[in-house]
Amino acid sequence: MITYAEALRRLMEKAVPVEGMETVPLLYSTHRVLAEDIVSPIAVPGWDNSQMDGYAVRAAELAEASKDHPVVLPVSDRIPAGQVGSRLAQGSVARIFTGAPMPEGADTVVPQENVEVTPEGVCFKSPVREGAWVRRRGSDVPQGGVVLKKGARLTPAAIGMVASIGRAYVKVYRRLRVGIFFSGDELVQPGEPLPPGGIYNSNRFMIRSLLQELGCEALDLGSVPDTLEATIEAFESAAASADVILTTGGMSVGEEDHIKPAVEAVGSLNVWRVRLKPGKPLAFGEVRGVPFIGCPGNPVAGFVVFLMMARPYLLRTMGLTDIDVKPMAVRADFDWLKPGDRQEFVRVRRNDEGGLDLYHTQNSQVLSSCAWADGLVDIPVGGTVRKGDMVSYYPFCQFFA
Repeated sequence: MITYAEALRRLMEKAVPVEGMETVPLLYSTHRVLAEDIVSPIAVPGWDNSQMDGYAVRAAELAEASKDHPVVLPVSDRIPAGQVGSRLAQGSVARIFTGAPMPEGADTVVPQENVEVTPEGVCFKSPVREGAWVRRRGSDVPQGGVVLKKGARLTPAAIGMVASIGRAYVKVYRRLRVGIFFSGDELVQPGEPLPPGGIYNSNRFMIRSLLQELGCEALDLGSVPDTLEATIEAFESAAASADVILTTGGMSVGEEDHIKPAVEAVGSLNVWRVRLKPGKPLAFGEVRGVPFIGCPGNPVAGFVVFLMMARPYLLRTMGLTDIDVKPMAVRADFDWLKPGDRQEFVRVRRNDEGGLDLYHTQNSQVLSSCAWADGLVDIPVGGTVRKGDMVSYYPFCQFFA
């Protein structure tokens, strides 16, 4: 067996962004991966404008203002957002609203709550700092500035930024096609009667959902019988149309486990078995030139392996550059006193005191541990944990940001 770090390194060495790009409307680009740098053709904002509802003034004309000697100036203009005012007359102010362009001659905005409006004009009882409450031209984005770089994920905030510079279309990598199938005669589809010895195929629904969270297109071949011929046929079918093949089950070395010999018959293996718990039976290789990732059949092991190994590989293949998930240092409110010979990712959940509770069983067949948990704790080989120790915690929400 090789270490988790070595297995991940081998996977990532082979991860190359998918060939093929397309131009899509920005309105429908959520979670796609940019295949170009986004350069702003304009400055944002395009002009100096007001940050507040208030009054545009010349700061120098209020330099002597005080409570004992207030300065009263008449209103010479009114500037709503979307309109351009006239040059500010000497000895006057302009009523201005948030987002409205600053009138020529004005250099400062005084918020309306800081003044008193009288029949004679606007009363100022203190001096103001020149430039206060003014958003300068290009202070958000300079003209010619790179807004987003190639390989960035188009999150809602990123899409809003691209819209703010006037772009209606973006060039993105095409969706990654992941061919999936699930090995096992015992697998039964939800909704069908469960025969003696059968189990419902939870992996199919879980893996499809995980792929959808990443933004991949799942090419689902369903369950495959436990024969070498059927497994080879499934690999050949997936390789004909997929960018990556991902399977669960059939990863051991028993008479009914056919993934390894099937891959070796039509491709090659680069990784086989990892010093990881759950997830020791993990494979990585290629079939007819198409990369292949084999996940364990136990649902918890498949879930953990997908997050910690398949996910970064798939994201890099999708063209994404920022794929790392950084663990948080969080207090453990549990004991883990038996050191293991494999690196282990245990299922935990934050409690009301800010610490981490451990699910009562860490068996790799107990999928309820994943549904209950909100993250994983990384326990290194030979490591132990006592209550109060700080541990490396990976919250699930970070895997799909």
